[in-house]
Amino acid sequence: MRLISERASAESSESVERGPSWHLYAATGAAVVATAVAGGKAVDADGTWYKTLDKPPWQPPGWAFGVVWTPLYASVAWATGRALTKARGEVRRRLVADLASNLALNAGWNWAFFGLRSPSAGVAATLALDAGNVRLLRRVAQVDRAAGWSLVPYALWCGFATALNVSIARRNPIGRRSRP
Repeated sequence: MRLISERASAESSESVERGPSWHLYAATGAAVVATAVAGGKAVDADGTWYKTLDKPPWQPPGWAFGVVWTPLYASVAWATGRALTKARGEVRRRLVADLASNLALNAGWNWAFFGLRSPSAGVAATLALDAGNVRLLRRVAQVDRAAGWSLVPYALWCGFATALNVSIARRNPIGRRSRP
């Protein structure tokens, strides 16, 4: 996030007429990739703990998560990169802060759910992520409507993931939690 903030500050004096800066897109892309890698380190979808959880019948197959998350992460990188090219001053600083917070919450869900082996911790984390998604979407949309609209599928998917996590938590009371 420091890199994004430095790039954003350096480019705030440049003319908007110049068009979008690839530096900001590269920085947001790198931040999103780092988030995916950091969150992915906690995931053990093939482990005994996860496999033995009682999951609802409407849970998508495992392969679907990678198929869905790839374009969603790309939309976050694109939308925030685009918004950062247009935002200036305090608006830009807030956007960088909201992006950093959102990405931390995104990776944090994996660590809460899988790392702690706790569906209930996952619920708390995904609710925080949903709130962060609304904040990020609103901040981006204030700067660029098209970029804001491109974050809607991300927010909707996370809402679906929240419903799925709540269902798993209800089906697997705390007493059923296995030890790491």
